[in-house]
Amino acid sequence: MLTWVYIIVEVLAAVGLIFLILMHSGKGGGLSDMFGGSVGAAASGSTVVERNLDRITVTVAVVFALTTLTLDLRLQ
Repeated sequence: MLTWVYIIVEVLAAVGLIFLILMHSGKGGGLSDMFGGSVGAAASGSTVVERNLDRITVTVAVVFALTTLTLDLRLQ
């Protein structure tokens, strides 16, 4: 039962990581430009929204890494 919970959390974290990474704006913009997330080239990466997006992405990546390691240990 607990293994299934870890699998569900890992799948949700993986989908969340895909979505969050696509929301980041790169050098040429990204999907965040489509939704009005772009402020301009001068302020790129320094807005509160971009910093919060970075924090959320790192948090979800840590959750994904921990569930991957936990599942690896549980399924051995």
